[in-house]
Amino acid sequence: MSEQIRHNCGLCVTHTLHDAYSLIKSLQHRGREAAGIAAVGDHRIDVIIWKGPVNRFDITDLYKIFPSPNYHTYMGHVRYATRGRKDEILEDAHPHTIGGKREDRGNHILIKDCELAGVHNGQVNEEYLLAVDKALLKTGCDTEALLHIFREKGEFEIMKKIPGSYTMAIADKRRKEIVVLRDRTGIKPGVLGWKDGKYGIASEDIAFRKNGGSFVEDLEPGSIYYISPEGEYRRNEVVKPARTFCFFEWNYLADVDSVLNDISVRRVRTALGETLSEEFVPDDAELITFLPRSPEVAARSYANKTGIPFEPVFYKMRGERAFQGSTRGERKESIDENLHMLSVKEKLKGKCIITIDDSIVRGNNSRRERDLLYDEAGVNKGYHVNYSPPIGIVGEDGVPRGCLFGVDMPPDDDFIARGRTLDEIGKEMKMPIVYISMEGMLEAYEKLGMPREHLCTYCIGGKHPFKVNF
Repeated sequence: MSEQIRHNCGLCVTHTLHDAYSLIKSLQHRGREAAGIAAVGDHRIDVIIWKGPVNRFDITDLYKIFPSPNYHTYMGHVRYATRGRKDEILEDAHPHTIGGKREDRGNHILIKDCELAGVHNGQVNEEYLLAVDKALLKTGCDTEALLHIFREKGEFEIMKKIPGSYTMAIADKRRKEIVVLRDRTGIKPGVLGWKDGKYGIASEDIAFRKNGGSFVEDLEPGSIYYISPEGEYRRNEVVKPARTFCFFEWNYLADVDSVLNDISVRRVRTALGETLSEEFVPDDAELITFLPRSPEVAARSYANKTGIPFEPVFYKMRGERAFQGSTRGERKESIDENLHMLSVKEKLKGKCIITIDDSIVRGNNSRRERDLLYDEAGVNKGYHVNYSPPIGIVGEDGVPRGCLFGVDMPPDDDFIARGRTLDEIGKEMKMPIVYISMEGMLEAYEKLGMPREHLCTYCIGGKHPFKVNF
């Protein structure tokens, strides 16, 4: 466990194999490098994990592996690997398990008759898992360590004593109910949904709404939910919530049509575009565009407020997010192969363009954008304008920032903003770079009903979200 695996993931708990498959497919934007399903029956848990996106494995054949009469509940998961662990994608993929007979099939793994299985979105750092005997662990993943704590001490001990970010579902063949935990901060999203007369869990409400179900409520931070085989649920509040939601979920990670913690992702991005229009409007700008796909709503909002014409300039061949590639080389390859320019070069030559983006982390997408605009289209100037403040800076307390809570932006990453002034970032990127102000972003959230003290802003210089709460 020398290096905890960081991940941004999507998960679900449902009562049919078809729903588990469909829901994690609707959460594919949260992870594309591995998928997995745990099938839970009476005193039996069977698991499959496979490389690639959800549709890499056909649902028809999953039914052959998991005959419906044998199971009553399913846990699904999508994940992206990080920190260069591409060669161990299946070893680290979810569901994680304790016990069971493992059958390695190359590009997928079957684990039959497990003792426990767990799916998790978030991150718990190693310093909080030292009580776990490392000899028991087969991976470096925090999820497996949490399963061992659950087996020995139970879910209440996790909620009360383990700080970190986790929306997590656990199946235990000694129990009938699936146990679902959302830590007291609620950094990672989680919702209760309803479909075909039964309750389930998903990372985002959009997973239920896209598949004929309905949203019931956000999982309450600090609470444990129990999902029965019959599709009923009960909730137990264990610790008082200390809400500290991840702003990056709204700005980038979540589906644009999701509603997280009662706040619409679409409305947030609209408000951030409006705030940008109040903070930055250059006199020479002639056209507004965006880097696909998350920033489109903000770009249209910015254009509406400024009156500057809006036009799509770039497109992607696939919906994958290069941000989620596990190595620098894979991220660059994904961008070069996937991000292209529409047939609008004649409209752009000699003009001043504003490209709205959600953020700059490492600068890979932005460099590709710069090359397309300047070298291929011949623009006179291209402003790259972000509706997130600089990520990965060194805070006023002297601590290098990054994410410690489940997004692939660890503090030792190669952040473009680290140690550079705004002018130096522009020189590095070879084009003007603009960021929304921290105050402007927080005010946009507050206008929509989200208090600033309920947002985790650690990666952009804010305070640590939970050290003071334990």
